Amino acid sequence: MSILSRESHSASQPGVDWEAYRAAYFPIARKLRYFDHAAVSPLCQPAHDAIRNWLTEATECGDTVWPDWARRLEVIRQTAADLVNAQVSEIGFVPSTTFGISIVSEGIPWQRGDNVVLPSGEFPSNLFPWKHLADRGVELRIVETGKQGELKPEQIDQACDRKTRLVACSWVGYATGYRICPRQLAEIAHAHGAYFFLDAIQGLGVFPLDVRESGVDFFSADGHKWLMGPEGAGLFFCRHELLDELRPCVVGWNSVQNSYDFGKSDLRFKESASRFEAGTQNMAGLLGMGASLDLIVRTGVTASQSPVGERVIELTRSYGEKLEKIGFRSHCSTETAHRSGILSVSKPGTDPAAVRAHLLQRGAVTSVRKNLLRFSPHAYNNEQDIELTIESLRDL
Repeated sequence: MSILSRESHSASQPGVDWEAYRAAYFPIARKLRYFDHAAVSPLCQPAHDAIRNWLTEATECGDTVWPDWARRLEVIRQTAADLVNAQVSEIGFVPSTTFGISIVSEGIPWQRGDNVVLPSGEFPSNLFPWKHLADRGVELRIVETGKQGELKPEQIDQACDRKTRLVACSWVGYATGYRICPRQLAEIAHAHGAYFFLDAIQGLGVFPLDVRESGVDFFSADGHKWLMGPEGAGLFFCRHELLDELRPCVVGWNSVQNSYDFGKSDLRFKESASRFEAGTQNMAGLLGMGASLDLIVRTGVTASQSPVGERVIELTRSYGEKLEKIGFRSHCSTETAHRSGILSVSKPGTDPAAVRAHLLQRGAVTSVRKNLLRFSPHAYNNEQDIELTIESLRDL
């Protein structure tokens, strides 16, 4: 199978054999037509194998293999850094996207009168932490988005002023799938002397992200969606020069330099984003996520290109066209630059929850968000998955 690696990838080589990729790494495809990766992805086979291996080691060897697990985590950290063109010191592990957002929201030394600028329609994880700052005198300014989730950068610019401390935005909207250009919003934030935070969970693993080129200051993303890893294991990015701008809100033995010298009592934080990890890690989850990251990298995803992203956009476009022919209406952008792996649709006279249940009975997994039926295929899905699901919808 042609699964491309960082070493071998070049424009002259053939693309990924997606059918072989599907057969080798996604057992769920034998049982279900799974279109719910924007909610929780099924584990890819390498993640399953890594967790099973950890379970065997933990059962048969106890903590005698713990140093090896810890070394593996640092390899995973480097892989994650390479994926987004970050320094390894800028990558931390988090148990959820929400936790990473809270590192920033609770870590910035806010002043009364500061404001945060945010688009409307954000997932609660990228809304409530900023609303929670109200009792510290921080104003939340929400910019209205269009019906398809479209966001005009100039509206963000107009909402900012000299008191703006941070602009926060989802890379991909969870309901409409609208994908922003992170660099545009980062440039606006920086022009006002503010930081830019990216909720990356609905894009990381699918679309390329270069943190150097884009100017993102912070991002957070759990691994259980498009990264195809387990829940409870994710990534946090903090630009190195901003580490000391964030006050750690959770502190423990793993926050400090010489963290394995438990007899030391001096509080000297690590000079890396790992200072925010604080305590014991979710070893099983992180090792599983590491295996899924390896698969993503071997598939050819880098900070500048992504055959996975190209494939996913191709699938959502095909899906949208076929759904429109049987009376469904897409609520997503038609511009390639703003498309993503999320396709949300509706049909007059139908209840999205009932349609979802109908499809589930026929082996197709979807979601309902904001009263829209949401499809979110990944690269291993194929046209047959789509055709069979369209046939199931004709039965309505």
